[in-house]
Amino acid sequence: RGAQSEIESQVQSAGTNMITVRAGNFRSHGVSMGMGQSPRLNSRDVDAIRARVPDALYLAAGVRTRDQIIAANQNWNTTIQGTDIEYPQIRSWTIDLGTFFTTTHVQSAAKVVVLGSVVRDNLYGEGIDPVGARIRIRNQSFQIIGVMSSKGAGQFGEDQDDVVFIPYSTVNKKLRGRDGTNISQIDISAASADSLDVVTGQIADTLREEHALGPGENNDFMVRTQEDLTRIRSQTTQTMTGLLASIAGVSLIVGGIGIMNIMLVSVTERTREIGLRMAVGAKSQDVLLQFLAEAVVLSLVGGLVGVGLGFGVSESLTRFLSWPTLVPADAIVVAVSFAAATGIFFGFYPARKAARLDPIDALRFE
Repeated sequence: RGAQSEIESQVQSAGTNMITVRAGNFRSHGVSMGMGQSPRLNSRDVDAIRARVPDALYLAAGVRTRDQIIAANQNWNTTIQGTDIEYPQIRSWTIDLGTFFTTTHVQSAAKVVVLGSVVRDNLYGEGIDPVGARIRIRNQSFQIIGVMSSKGAGQFGEDQDDVVFIPYSTVNKKLRGRDGTNISQIDISAASADSLDVVTGQIADTLREEHALGPGENNDFMVRTQEDLTRIRSQTTQTMTGLLASIAGVSLIVGGIGIMNIMLVSVTERTREIGLRMAVGAKSQDVLLQFLAEAVVLSLVGGLVGVGLGFGVSESLTRFLSWPTLVPADAIVVAVSFAAATGIFFGFYPARKAARLDPIDALRFE
């Protein structure tokens, strides 16, 4: 449940009504292709979407790479996000210091950068204002014009603040030596949640027309909404939950067999005691309930110890690894209930065996 809560919060942090278009598809003409691989998108696709999809509120072309950033005697390896002027609006991301780049910066492929807060902290120190300073990327000098506010973890666990933003045209021309119009993705913010499906369909139709794809041809791009990503991650989480539940089920069976064996040994060792109790008036039902109660207490103690260990491990994961965990009260109730049920189920056979002992034979047992 902690993972599900984290997924929801990360989706909210990604932006409002966000749609992502990536170049390439999983399969094209029977050949497997990765996201962002050839064929590519270009800035003309952005212009076409802007002109033909009225509910596409904000659009930003994007390219992505990694590189070493050098500032004075400090250096840091980080993500280089080449993007466009409307990216902050799409991601609902505010500027902490300075400004984001402008249309002029994009058109002229200007050497300007906006730092994520983690990059700023590692290069200059926490809380320092580096606006106006210069950094070097691949032996080229870039001027810092802004610092983004802290965003936190992304949808796939990545640190969203460990990034440097540069105009996509600058990344292509100055860092990659490519045509400045080539891009690997387009980030889009729809006007409303209700228009997401319509906008997604219009984007796909527009790009198919721009790429001259015939009726029988597969898309050479992928259109994904936040809901698509959430569904994929939720399915993964549910699969992991099912796997863990299966492991827990096997553990319950193994533990139950262990309880049954212990109770059978206990019945054998206490045969004379059982015979004595029955000789002085105890009924078979009394003996049955006694051994069932012992089995339930034994399994409950194990269940409570397990709950305590699970809670401790969850707290440790949250504290030391920053993994999101949540131990709801109903999960504890279910765990304790299953432990009690395991004691009853696996303790019944030994209890019945004890209840069916003949008092005379039991007293003679050595």
